[in-house]
Parts: sequence; C-alpha cells; structure tokens
Amino acid sequence: MSADRRRRARVQGGWAAPSAGPRSDRNKPTMPQQPAWTGKTVDQPTEKKFVFQKPEQEMRQAPEEEVITKMGIYDISSGPSGVSRLRYFPNFIEKMEADVMFETLYNETPWQQRHDLKGKDGVQYTQPRLTAWYGELPYTYSGVTWEPNRFWTKLLKRLRKDLEDNTGFVFNSLLCNLYRNEKDSVDWHSDDEKSLGPNPIIASMSFGDQRNFELRKKPPPEENGDYTYSKRVKIPLTSGSLLIMEGSTQEDWQHRVPKEYHDRNARINLTFRVIHPE
Repeated sequence: MSADRRRRARVQGGWAAPSAGPRSDRNKPTMPQQPAWTGKTVDQPTEKKFVFQKPEQEMRQAPEEEVITKMGIYDISSGPSGVSRLRYFPNFIEKMEADVMFETLYNETPWQQRHDLKGKDGVQYTQPRLTAWYGELPYTYSGVTWEPNRFWTKLLKRLRKDLEDNTGFVFNSLLCNLYRNEKDSVDWHSDDEKSLGPNPIIASMSFGDQRNFELRKKPPPEENGDYTYSKRVKIPLTSGSLLIMEGSTQEDWQHRVPKEYHDRNARINLTFRVIHPE
C-alpha cells in the first residue's frame, strides 16, 4: 500500500480528502472545495421576485360554538322565517326536588325501546334510548306512530300545570326520553312534523345526570347541505332545568343529544308540546 493510501486509511470516514500531493505542490494556491449543490438552480441568480397574490376566494372559518349556561332569553337567529328563540331556566326545579322526581319518573313511566323506526334512507333501526308517550292524539315521527295515552301520572299532571302556570303556554302532549348512559343519544333532527303545526313550542325539562344539548343552524341552499360553516349552540342541561324552543327554531335549526366519551348516569327528558289533529 502506498504511503498516501496508508495515511488516508488512518482517517475515519469515507469523506477523508485525498493527499495534498507532493511536497513541491503544497505551496501552490488551491481553490476552495465547492459544495455538491453548486451549479444547480438553487444558487443561480434570478430576476423573479415573490409577489403575494390574494386568493380568488376568501378563506372561510367555521364560527365558534356558543355555549349557554345562564338563565335568559336568547334569540339565536332571525331571517325570513322569523326569530329563533330559546328560553333557558337552569334552576326551574330545585335540585334536591328534581332528584326525587327523577326516581319517581324512572320507576313509574312505561318505558320502551322502539325497534321499528326508519331513517331518511328508509332503513329500519333500533332507537338508542327509551321513550314513552302521553297525549289524547297519536303522534307520528321517524315512520312510527305512538297511539293515544290519556293516563297521565300524578307527577306528570303536576309538572304540566307548573309549566303552564309559569310560562302561559298550554300543552296537550308529552314525549318522554330516558338516556340510560353515555351511549344513549338522539341524532340531528327538527321537531317539524305537520301535527305540531307552524312554529311549534317545545318545552324540555331535564332530570338526572347532565347531558349536552346541541343545536346547529340549517345551511342556505347554496351550501348543498354542508353544515361546516353553520352557527352552533351548546347547552349543558342540568337536573331541574327547563329549556323552551319557540319561534322558527324548528324550521331553521336542528338539535341533538350526542353520545359522550365520559361515563354518564341516567337522564330523563320530558318534552311537552301541542299536537294538532292531522
């Protein structure tokens, strides 16, 4: 092995530079070694300059969700169809009394789980909660009909009277919902059946564990059913609370009680309404 190769072998790494050459050449000026990317476009001068161009369409941002926790009257939208209004009373019934009522409602209500509901695609599904119906007229939604049930319990009669005395509204029917745990839910929908009439008033009482009640505004026709940029409202409904939806809320908005990832105990929801003969 030549002396030059032996010297290079002692240097770690394949990047070792070749020998400086004979001694007679060592005093000659040398050009600095050029990087590998020299000669490529990256180091060539250019006359092009960066010019900011405004996008043809403005960047859209989904509106921030509004959260309602305090008592009050909230006009969440207005438009050609009218004003969509919420009235929220978080302490309509004192909590200790509401807890006692929950136990009575849980044990006295003839709860059942419907397995014959139909979605918009016509496919039959099992309702992810338990329900019961009270009223002198039948009520049809999601492809099924509840037959009249005139046997209101003593507690339900009392709650309806208290509600009517405090609000001035009159109700003739009641749909009860039992959410057994965090897995029970109700999907996006509007209470806009013909039997409810125009601009129905829906009064919702809650008992038991807290669950989130969410609303989203229906998009205009040009959005083609896309809710991405729709206004949204969330209300954590506590035991003993009362939420009233009125005006154009059912026409212009959808609402739901979503599944939750945290453990939840049972919650009962009483939705008082007026049913008209079809």
